[in-house]
Amino acid sequence: MKLNELKYNEGSKKDIKRLGRGSSSGTGKTSGKGHKGQNARSGGGVRPGFEGGQLPLYRRLPKRGFSNAMFKKTYSVINVSDLNMFDDGTVVTPELLKEMGVIKKELSGIKILGNGNLEKKLTVRAHVFSNVAKEKIETVGGKAEVM
Repeated sequence: MKLNELKYNEGSKKDIKRLGRGSSSGTGKTSGKGHKGQNARSGGGVRPGFEGGQLPLYRRLPKRGFSNAMFKKTYSVINVSDLNMFDDGTVVTPELLKEMGVIKKELSGIKILGNGNLEKKLTVRAHVFSNVAKEKIETVGGKAEVM
């Protein structure tokens, strides 16, 4: 087989719709846009949510309540199995995790989840632990310290 003999699989490539090319294509003359009007013009059409000048739904509905989105906490998440890279007796801190490249950003803090197994006795300092993670760290003989 040579490079010039390579071909796409049957049906994997579809011909583009060539607008304004005769009547036999079905998209000749007005190119499927009808006659005149805003939608026939270049750049025509309306933005999403526009209701023809009628007061849009998002402005008609009352704005009520409180959103906690500004104040929510997002944690950098690590699984217990990720901690196996450290030696026995190591004190694992957020600074050490960042230095080793396990996490990129600290965000609101670090959360340790219980996915996987831990084979080493470590002292882990983090902001939040899941119950399973705390249990796994302590069964091996390590400590889970909340910062």
